[in-house]
Amino acid sequence: MTEFFPSISKITYEGPKSKNPLAFKYYDPEKIVAGKPMKESLKFAMSYWHTLCGEGVDMFGAGTADKSFGGSDEMGIYRNKVYAGFELMHKLGIEYFCFHDKDIAPEGRTLQEFYTNLDSIVPLIKEQMKKYDIKLLWGTANCFNHPRYVHGAGTSCNADVFAYAAGQIRKALDITMELGGKGYVFWGGREGYETLLNTNMALEQDNMARLMRMAVEYARSKGYTGDFYIEPKPKEPTKHQYDFDSATVLGFLRKYGLDKDFKLNIEANHATLAAHTFQHELCTARINGAFGSIDANQGDPLLGWDTDQFPTNVYDAALCMLEVLKAGGFTNGGLNFDAKARRASMNADDLFLSYIAGMDTFALGLEVADALLQDGRLDEFVKQRYASYQSGIGQAIVNGETSLEQLADYALSLGEVQDHNSGRQEYLEAVVNSVMFRR
Repeated sequence: MTEFFPSISKITYEGPKSKNPLAFKYYDPEKIVAGKPMKESLKFAMSYWHTLCGEGVDMFGAGTADKSFGGSDEMGIYRNKVYAGFELMHKLGIEYFCFHDKDIAPEGRTLQEFYTNLDSIVPLIKEQMKKYDIKLLWGTANCFNHPRYVHGAGTSCNADVFAYAAGQIRKALDITMELGGKGYVFWGGREGYETLLNTNMALEQDNMARLMRMAVEYARSKGYTGDFYIEPKPKEPTKHQYDFDSATVLGFLRKYGLDKDFKLNIEANHATLAAHTFQHELCTARINGAFGSIDANQGDPLLGWDTDQFPTNVYDAALCMLEVLKAGGFTNGGLNFDAKARRASMNADDLFLSYIAGMDTFALGLEVADALLQDGRLDEFVKQRYASYQSGIGQAIVNGETSLEQLADYALSLGEVQDHNSGRQEYLEAVVNSVMFRR
């Protein structure tokens, strides 16, 4: 088979002193960090959509990159995407990938035609997975691009659209299971509303839960033992999305009894749009037992939309990996690069340079996070800050051994009470810097 990236060899680790742009400076896949090889702690995945389908289109301009990969007809293009994608993953040492159904095959004019196209491509993907020993991290259905989903999919006001989405999801689940994927994602691309003047919010949320429950029941009946994920996003394309942030999604899952089956797939850029930090969204998922997987990218705080940039902010990556390590690492999830090269970075090697930058960033983040845990000053400070809950009245509060009346009587006996415990935020941020830049 002809190479699609013939000028690029397999990317190797050369160390921080290397000036070779096509080499890893910090990602050493077999290096032991936090008790595991880097590649096991990071579990990098290629996003099929941005990498193989994204042509640099934005709301103001046409595409700048050719992603036909030399194909002369529609199915030929999609077959070539498979070959190109697996070559890229092999050369980068990426062991996982993620997909939407319409990323891997053309939709056609009917659902049956879509099924046929998918059935033609999936055996080729299986062949390449076996050839390169690459695995599927998670799959999903694109139920937001097509005009039929103008009013949503699971939240559509049209029952036929709801049924069509169910048909797409069933097939995407079948493919995910056939390819051995350990995760399936629901991203509510248009599951929300613009105005309540034309919206039955209660019915829409009830229907979304019904669709998710049906998906779980179907997959479990087929022997699927992996995770289901919801990916929070506050806005864009709809003004009010039902999956606004981690806390909102957790409330939704608990209301409908879906919290035993679903975890969260957290994206950095979506946290930015929700006016949260990436760390906040991950921590919220972790402390609620819902941490699942990560879409690794970054947004631009000066722009109000989802820019999906490759992550290069080591500080954010370190705080992200701190949460991952505190969660015990990934189980079925991983770090999916839901990221695209900038519109002006349109050459083939820009794909490799982008992934190298992102992988090096998270390798640094992992090492800093592990060093922070080994250093211990952050954890010790937090422990001491809440020391009053380790004994006396504080311990009674935590153990549920006191009442409002008892606390009131205790407070009356104290006289004046002031809290002089300094939060020392500046000191703690300096600790992070001292560990991050330790020589």
